[in-house]
Amino acid sequence: MEQLRFATRLNSFASGAHLYWKDLKGKPTTRQMIERASTVKGLTDLDLNYPQHINEDPKELRKFIEGAGLKVNGMAMRYDGKFQLGAFTNPDRALRREAIDLTKRGIDCGREFGTNLMTIWLGQDGFDYSFQAHYQKMWDDMITAFQEIAEYAPDCNISIEYKPNEPRSFSILPDVSTTLLAISDIGAKNVGMTLDFAHVLYADEMPAFAAAMIAKRCKIMGLHLNDGYHKRDDGLMVASANPKATLELIWQLRKSGFDGAYYFDTFPDASGLDPVRECELNIKTVHQLIHIADQLNNIKELEQAIEQQDAVSSQAIINQFLFGR
Repeated sequence: MEQLRFATRLNSFASGAHLYWKDLKGKPTTRQMIERASTVKGLTDLDLNYPQHINEDPKELRKFIEGAGLKVNGMAMRYDGKFQLGAFTNPDRALRREAIDLTKRGIDCGREFGTNLMTIWLGQDGFDYSFQAHYQKMWDDMITAFQEIAEYAPDCNISIEYKPNEPRSFSILPDVSTTLLAISDIGAKNVGMTLDFAHVLYADEMPAFAAAMIAKRCKIMGLHLNDGYHKRDDGLMVASANPKATLELIWQLRKSGFDGAYYFDTFPDASGLDPVRECELNIKTVHQLIHIADQLNNIKELEQAIEQQDAVSSQAIINQFLFGR
């Protein structure tokens, strides 16, 4: 029987903290959020932000996580306020060096947790004004940084997560095409991509198409499932706004042989939802969508409709699975 892995955004479990921890003063600790996440039925893994979540010996934290019945799926870099003008593209050479070295330490830390996945989202790397940035130099600095990191850890999957903007007005890696171009320039086999569903919508892309293009050029090393309304990074529950696009993405991923964790990058904390119930529903939803996606592979009429770009026929078939006969 196929063993699926489900991971989650740890910070989600600070949602409604005062309701779960009656005597809590301030924000919950990393261990407290892990303990709460461990109550989610079906959850197998966590992702940890580096260095945000690492405030103790990684060996001890790993024991705590595994004692709670979970594993670490991957690490995700977070670059603090000093990198407002960029991490890998910062105009200050010393800060670029600091960001690269910080990333290397994050990879080393991930090894302590038994993971070889490092997700890099360059949120601060971009620009806000005309005549602000030397575009070619920014690009070259970014490529050089990734090359150094990839060479430092050839056993680690360096996964790039793209997003159109926020916090910068324009991100240096805003969409699937630009990110694939960057990966081509980097030229390292251990560099791939993390596909974030809401980011893809935000970039005005079709998720399954983006997944198909990535699979042709490199590897989908990470998957962030959520949903949104295309205007921003909403972080809604899986398939809550775009069920057909979510189903098509999972169908495409299954055909492409995706074997990573289904990670939920959702924001129950944005409206005070119970993060345990929210995560459990996300897991149930993915199970349901996988069940449907696998059945679709046996429907010749759907294959024929897609071959002919017959949207009426394909929608009728999908509607039967989503809405009943």
